[in-house]
Amino acid sequence: MLLPFYSAGKSLLLLFDHHVQHLCKRHGKNLLDHSGNVTRPWIYQFESQSCQLSSFSKSEHHAQFSPDVQEIFLISTMVSERNLSKNVCIIGTGPSGLVAARELRNEGHNVVVFEQNHDVGGQWLYQPKVEHEDPLGRNNILIVHSSIYASLRLTSPREIMGFTDFPFVVKKGRDPRRFPGHKELLLYLQDFCEYFGLREMIRFNTRVEYVGMLNYPEFGKDLRWIVKSKEKEAEEGVEEVFDAVVVATGHYSQPRLPNIKGMDAWRRKQMHSHIYRVPEPFRNEVVVVVGNSLSGQDIGMELVDVAKEIHLSAKSLDVSEGLSKVISKHQNLHLCPQIDSLHEDGRVLFVDGTSIDADTIIYCTGYSYSFPFLDTKGMVIVDDDRVGPLYEHTFPPSLAPSLSFVGIPRKLIGFPFFESQAKWIAQLLSGKRTLPSWDEMMQSIKEFYRSREIDGIPKHNTHDLANFEYCDKYADYIGFPHLEEWRKELCLSVLRNADKNLDTYRDSYDDSEMLQEAYQSPHFAHLGPETF
Repeated sequence: MLLPFYSAGKSLLLLFDHHVQHLCKRHGKNLLDHSGNVTRPWIYQFESQSCQLSSFSKSEHHAQFSPDVQEIFLISTMVSERNLSKNVCIIGTGPSGLVAARELRNEGHNVVVFEQNHDVGGQWLYQPKVEHEDPLGRNNILIVHSSIYASLRLTSPREIMGFTDFPFVVKKGRDPRRFPGHKELLLYLQDFCEYFGLREMIRFNTRVEYVGMLNYPEFGKDLRWIVKSKEKEAEEGVEEVFDAVVVATGHYSQPRLPNIKGMDAWRRKQMHSHIYRVPEPFRNEVVVVVGNSLSGQDIGMELVDVAKEIHLSAKSLDVSEGLSKVISKHQNLHLCPQIDSLHEDGRVLFVDGTSIDADTIIYCTGYSYSFPFLDTKGMVIVDDDRVGPLYEHTFPPSLAPSLSFVGIPRKLIGFPFFESQAKWIAQLLSGKRTLPSWDEMMQSIKEFYRSREIDGIPKHNTHDLANFEYCDKYADYIGFPHLEEWRKELCLSVLRNADKNLDTYRDSYDDSEMLQEAYQSPHFAHLGPETF
């Protein structure tokens, strides 16, 4: 057990240090390290007595301890009682991890952020080299985190994507488009990191290998976590203890694969879109793209200029007007039903009885939630892409608030929602807010699951929310601003446009009135008209 002064506010820390320095001088001890801080080895000399002392009330029992230890204990108790800051570990520096780091630090917590790559960005840190990754991503520990391909452009306009106090505006010398390429969003995240001074909290090139409970939890009792991490070039890992862990590792890395008869026996090239980067390797090939969601459509449209044929295999042949237009423009792009089976000779048989000989199959079938480092003794599991149980997609009732997740929900305007999650977590850990009882949280989760079942939503889509009202309800828990109407309307406008004009919606739009409303809103107005 460490003395509570490690999680104190600045003023009380200074008071505590002052008294400890005074006591050390009294005993001729060297107290300060090279930075002028109280050295931990000295503190440990008092550890055994102060820990024993903490189990006693303010009574005559204090007399059995030395006056020095009594004095340190009383000061550390003041520190602990007046500031409930925690030592917090955050895993990941994508959008959710970065905003969590900012909000936790703003709330007075001591934050360490672990990032396995060399820079911030998470999914948005493009990784062109994928040759050492399993093509189907079947390894438990992936080498490549990012699933971004070279030509990827945002599917939402920059105006709706920024955090509430840090707009995603055009900067001189950068991609000026409203739907910019992926590098522009990475630069925005790097700007966010620099502006708020977050880099000092981040340990780069450090992979978290294990997170587990230090002590068995009791609801409402403090729980601490063992975190084992390893730097890329280090021979041995490091083990540390934290008061809380925030998981912000994203959900677009672990490939989700279909179960197709003959898939394991098919001898030609199969890969998940996780490792697709550029179209050139597929020149003059017959390619089957499985799935017609955003990535399937994007990759299918990109391949028409290089591949001999592209067969887009979809669950339903009732596709959007925009996709129908694209298919009608390209003689080598075909819409096909689901695959029935794959055969060793390269034949792909579809459920309608038709077949083709294919060179490559690209599975654009989505991603699964995966937390291979996390050991909760079965208290949090991933069951058919349902992470749970989680109260409001954030807190496991048996382990909250010391364990939380940021960025689990999909199909919403992400950045403001991540920000609201981070604020709630930070305030819970500092004691400003409390969660409902365990029974109330579990009942809420059961009711949510039941509502999804009634609506006919499959379990693997549990966290696909697509609901502005839910974001506003979530915001109400902490007094966070609701999504602005202009933000909602711009989002809906883009969805309608993409549905009708799939290949042009990023460059041709008719939302100037809404855009002007956005620029005049408090989110942008403080920047001045010259920004636009």
